[in-house]
Amino acid sequence: MAAMPASASLPHEPTAVAATRGDRRLWLGYAGLCLLCWLLYAIAGRDADRGSWQVWETLYEATWNLAPPMLLGTLALPWVRWLQKRERAAPARLGLHALGAFAFASLWHLLEYGLANAFFGKDHAVATLQQRMLWRSAWAVFVYTALVWGFGGALYARRANRAALLAAHAEASLVRAELAAISGKLNPHFLFNTLNSIIFLTRKDAAAAERALLSFARMLRYLLDANRGAADRVPLREELDFVRDYLGLESLRLGARLNVVWNVDVGVGEETIPPLTLQPLVENAIVHGIAPRTEPGTVTIECNRLAPPDRLLLRVRDDGGGAAWPPAAAPDPKAAGVGLAALQRRFALDYGGKARFTVRSAPGEGFCVEVVLPANDDDGDNA
Repeated sequence: MAAMPASASLPHEPTAVAATRGDRRLWLGYAGLCLLCWLLYAIAGRDADRGSWQVWETLYEATWNLAPPMLLGTLALPWVRWLQKRERAAPARLGLHALGAFAFASLWHLLEYGLANAFFGKDHAVATLQQRMLWRSAWAVFVYTALVWGFGGALYARRANRAALLAAHAEASLVRAELAAISGKLNPHFLFNTLNSIIFLTRKDAAAAERALLSFARMLRYLLDANRGAADRVPLREELDFVRDYLGLESLRLGARLNVVWNVDVGVGEETIPPLTLQPLVENAIVHGIAPRTEPGTVTIECNRLAPPDRLLLRVRDDGGGAAWPPAAAPDPKAAGVGLAALQRRFALDYGGKARFTVRSAPGEGFCVEVVLPANDDDGDNA
């Protein structure tokens, strides 16, 4: 039997909502950058003439020179998005960008000419266009390049971030599926052995058989209640009661071969943990450390607070045969215990990297598995 609450899909935003929110941030950033450039241009223009310009003149010059490229810059985002959606060879991309830069420069000239013609007449507009043609064209290429790099980089970063989130969600779903596969039902061997032991008890000791059935019923109830969401927690005392029932049923089969040593701090039972955290570790110890032996073996279960008292230590040890750990090759799932790798990923996801899962073993030294979890007041960062 092992561990995993019922799977619940990670929350995620609809793609359209996320894209709209991302565009809003881009436009806010663009507006802030435009405002900064406008202020810097005005300040630079005033300093260039040693303060001879009036404030309104500097603001006028900044607005007149920067308004056209700023307005045209709003076309860069849809243009860059269109380009990124189409896979093209490098020469084709360069050609499209050359066309884009030419169009940007032409629109800048056209917009400036139209404004000058509207405010100062045709002669002034023509003279300004002729005077600034080369300089404006060079600046247009520079501004176009900056816009393409800026918007393109932002879009690439957004996609990379979304891909990382989707990968994390997929990993979380995979871990949930793995844990559900090993925890959503009783171990068939345990179920078969327990029922056989209870049937045998009914012939010898009806009272003991009744107690065993009650323990079995409590375990089933706990398993049904444990099918919660990934962020649910149960008091440690409930998990300990579940483990005691499990050990009681296993003792029907193993008898004197199973010795259990408890080391549980006073008051630690009110700490909350993910359901089915401790029992899979105990099951591993019995299946791989006690059951294969003919002589008695010991499982030690420890639940302690660490100093300073902001962490909870869960440790399960056995004095079985052990094994070289970590294994040199990928372990056989049937010999690797009850989902230790899946349990390790579970805690890494569930506590946002704050949990620690450690396995120690060597031939002839048994297994020791430790789980260190944040205390109740520090477990709010669940995945």
